[in-house]
Amino acid sequence: MFRFAYPYLMLAFIPLILWIIIRVRYQRSAMTFSGTSWLKESIGTRGELTDKIPLILRSICIALLIIAVCRPQLYSVLREVKSSGVDIILCLDTSGSMQAIDFKLDDKPVDRLTAVKKVVTDFIKKREHDRIGLVVFGKYAFTQSPLTMDKGLLLGLINRLEIGMAGDNTAIGSALAVAGKRIKDIPAHTKLVILLTDGRNNFGDVGPLEAAEALNTLGIKIYTIGVGSHGPVPFKVRGFLGERTIYQRVDLDESILKQVAEISKGKYFLASNSERLAEIYDLIDQAEKTDILVKEFFNFEELYPYFLIPSLILLFLEIFSKSFLIRSIP
Repeated sequence: MFRFAYPYLMLAFIPLILWIIIRVRYQRSAMTFSGTSWLKESIGTRGELTDKIPLILRSICIALLIIAVCRPQLYSVLREVKSSGVDIILCLDTSGSMQAIDFKLDDKPVDRLTAVKKVVTDFIKKREHDRIGLVVFGKYAFTQSPLTMDKGLLLGLINRLEIGMAGDNTAIGSALAVAGKRIKDIPAHTKLVILLTDGRNNFGDVGPLEAAEALNTLGIKIYTIGVGSHGPVPFKVRGFLGERTIYQRVDLDESILKQVAEISKGKYFLASNSERLAEIYDLIDQAEKTDILVKEFFNFEELYPYFLIPSLILLFLEIFSKSFLIRSIP
């Protein structure tokens, strides 16, 4: 990057410009001679241009000196970032019930997973200095991404999530167990699991409360988010007559989610729409701030010699031209 160390000295160009205007318009070299018409024909316009060469050389010389005094510099900035470290595992439910169309984005109805992907993407972008991992669960739970600082990779995986990719059941306990396994041996100041689901634990060998106890022992805090609203919600289904909308009740087990959060000293949230879901992730983001220490190191390269040396050369040329080539009678 380029800068001037003393940019305010550029104001010196104002008197320089005024001086040039005065010299050109009011201080012309002249002498009294009776045969001016003959002299003009013999000299032509070449004499007028030649007479201005010392002024041009001096003007450029002074301009280069002003730029040199302003200290032009090329510089680079090196940043050393030290973070206390917050490791986060996002557990996202992709079971069949996530296709309920009771959320909206830009006033258009979307399924729950689409809304979740949008909000989680925004959350990841805010956590610039944290390692984040992704666990996907339905009937089964698996690690979609280990803890990583590569947000581009993580966002790409979020974008490719699909409903039913891990089965249609809901294995909350298994998801917590997989998340705990991924984060337990990683040294970090704070370890979080953010679990989002819209159902009830109905599959897996590990119960949610049992998994929560294990994670609490390992010092891992769990935030739980229940997605959906009470009562029947719309689903789109395909039949012989084409696509139609039906209403079904999704069994969200808020009691278990509250207990899981309480056991691990976390918190439970209910998101019944896209705005509330975004608000919840913002609350978690604010509650679990990362302590960051940033040190900046500046490396400067001075450029003034590239202006100072040519200005001295021009000064020498002006003196030489006035002394030997364009001599004037005082």
